[in-house]
Amino acid sequence: MAWFKRSKENISSDGQKKDIPDGMWTKCSGCSEIIHKKQLEQNLFTCPKCNFHFRIGSQEYFDIILDEGTLKELDKKMKSVDPLRFVDTKSYSNRIDSTIKKTGLYDAVRTGEGELNGIPVVIACMDFAFIGGSMGSVVGEKIARATDVARKKRKPLIVISSTGGARMMEGALSLMQMAKMSAKLAQLSDARIPYISILTDPTTGGVTASFAMLGDIHIAEPAALIGFAGPRVIKQTIGKDLPKGFQRSEFLQEKGFVDLVVHRKELKDTLIKTIKHLMD
Repeated sequence: MAWFKRSKENISSDGQKKDIPDGMWTKCSGCSEIIHKKQLEQNLFTCPKCNFHFRIGSQEYFDIILDEGTLKELDKKMKSVDPLRFVDTKSYSNRIDSTIKKTGLYDAVRTGEGELNGIPVVIACMDFAFIGGSMGSVVGEKIARATDVARKKRKPLIVISSTGGARMMEGALSLMQMAKMSAKLAQLSDARIPYISILTDPTTGGVTASFAMLGDIHIAEPAALIGFAGPRVIKQTIGKDLPKGFQRSEFLQEKGFVDLVVHRKELKDTLIKTIKHLMD
């Protein structure tokens, strides 16, 4: 004998979810809070409850940092080639074409000139959405050219990193960008032009081993993963547990690798104060 009788009248296949349009809500990876996307956007893509910083792209960073309507993009349509005829699950050339169609980007970095509270700056911002923000020949060339513009026009340089490291599909050509960009930044330093490096989640691999950690000032977003090899690889290599918060922004600030850990809401004001201080 059944303990209860189910009534079909109380069962709706659609439920209340039908009244909520798809894509209007998102779940915070930090505290599992359900956030309306409009509220998330107004909060600069950070959780209003736990301050978790969602990953965002170059356009969002440009909107947050630069004065409206001041961005003049440089080398916009520069595109990678396939020098090694690299193939994994599909050819590298096909991967580039499909990623361009999917993201609307031509490679993993966008560079340009703009203004920050009226201060002229040169800015570069990486996009993790483009093949994991990996550094290939185009990334290296675009940042190198942006550095040249900053030096010749004597404008502060800001680079925002979001990357998994060097792009394996380009082999040694990708690794060569580390030396090229380091040399360009040395020229910028000799010219006494400020370079501010902003580290977001994640900033790893060859980018960390080169331009991301060569700034006059290093600013990191809260809890961003920053390092060369990932913590899982390091743990497997040394066979020991890692300290709490290892390779996160706050840990690196404590050890002296990061100067400031700044909430995204305070990023623009912090940059203004920093540039004014460095330019005096």
